[in-house]
Amino acid sequence: MKTCLVVDDSRVIRTVARRIIEELGFQVVEAEDGRIALDKSEEALPDAVLLDWNMPNMDGLEYLRALRQLPGGDQVRVVFCTTENDLRHIQEALAAGADEYIMKPFDAEIVKTKFDLLGLL
Repeated sequence: MKTCLVVDDSRVIRTVARRIIEELGFQVVEAEDGRIALDKSEEALPDAVLLDWNMPNMDGLEYLRALRQLPGGDQVRVVFCTTENDLRHIQEALAAGADEYIMKPFDAEIVKTKFDLLGLL
């Protein structure tokens, strides 16, 4: 079974994302900030990451850059999921190695479409 790491400081967002992603057939692991996400990624790389931008301790962009430096970290599919809709933020995330970008609020169809586009389904 494929795994997806859901990284968001909002418990509500993590819960909603978990339901959606489990329905897509993934085992879900949660982290409430980038530091915890990096620790979990070092233990076992996920197949996919649904990643928030603004978080305490380590933000999404810092996590993404650190993930890409791990052995095999370049193979993980990363979807930024945030309220940041400025084109510069999107470009910065993609330049740092994000594979896709979705805006909050999101729904099951949006997540399914992005995961399918990335070859995860």
